[in-house]
Amino acid sequence: MKKIIIVLVLLALMIICVFWLNRDLNVRGTQTAYQEPIIIGFSLGTTREERWFTDRDLFVQKAQELGAVVSVTLSDYDIDSQSSQIENLASQGAKVIVIVPSDSEALAPVIARVKAGGVKIIAYDRLIKNSAVDFYLSFDNVKVGELEASSIVAVATSSSLKTGEALAFAYLGGAPTDNNSQLLKQGSMKVLEPKIENGEIKLVIDEFMEDWKPDEAYKTIKNYLAAGGELDAIVAANDGIAFGAIRALEERGLAGKIPVSGQDAELAAYQRIFAGTQTSTVYKPISLLAYKAAEIALALANGRDPEVNNTVNNGWADIPSFFIDSILVTRSNLMGAVINDGFHTYEEVYKSGVK
Repeated sequence: MKKIIIVLVLLALMIICVFWLNRDLNVRGTQTAYQEPIIIGFSLGTTREERWFTDRDLFVQKAQELGAVVSVTLSDYDIDSQSSQIENLASQGAKVIVIVPSDSEALAPVIARVKAGGVKIIAYDRLIKNSAVDFYLSFDNVKVGELEASSIVAVATSSSLKTGEALAFAYLGGAPTDNNSQLLKQGSMKVLEPKIENGEIKLVIDEFMEDWKPDEAYKTIKNYLAAGGELDAIVAANDGIAFGAIRALEERGLAGKIPVSGQDAELAAYQRIFAGTQTSTVYKPISLLAYKAAEIALALANGRDPEVNNTVNNGWADIPSFFIDSILVTRSNLMGAVINDGFHTYEEVYKSGVK
């Protein structure tokens, strides 16, 4: 009888232990399930180029996969709106805000305010100058500018029938308020200036386009040609500006006869390259940039040091940075560089209408 009682007591103790163990696990599991989520802000200052919606969607996808909640705002070059949106993201509890700035300097005051509350700031593809940003990631935009100009110089000099006469080049830059515009021009001028100095090239147009507007490029080329100007080549800072310039050339029957560069990997640009009206563009693997930005944002949010392969001085300090390589795309490597990479499909490039 004593043995039976001892066995029953031991069984009772085991049941009690199992009950309390399960209770403890359930409590801890509930606490884990209800941990405060990591909120990441994505402040998009420009939506006028096709690529930015791709950046946004890829970033959100990757950040969510990594366990973050993403809040996205759009301001379309309205500096006041973007400033207000950044403050709202901070008030919503964003630990990190990834910013595509509408202006390279005007956001410095709002960044100072939110950073005082402990928010980390990532400048995405466009450097924010004179501001204490925590990280900058982009492509090597000086190199992009070099690729643009080199591709046009090669075509213009090989096809020109002029002998002993300077080739007339136009440089159509991006928005004067965007630091990338300055970097792109710096790269292009590394290629063009030696040839300007030795008389091979004459720069007949050298202008920036407000807010990267294609219509500004259209009017610039249209007015120049209407005044009797001659052109042998156009270095356009991006595909939208190239589109505006090509519209003006088409009206004069010159589309396809004058080489035009671009960059941004827009579908319409690839269609124009296939059709022969645009000479080149620069493919910047946006998926790599967006995914890396999400990884860096989560690292900063969790107090970890992100991967760095460069530093850039923004006028405030040397900012830890990460650069991704770009690829020059012409008709000869359109299939391999873009379609095989999955950025656009064969049907989109070769069977859709050219814009």
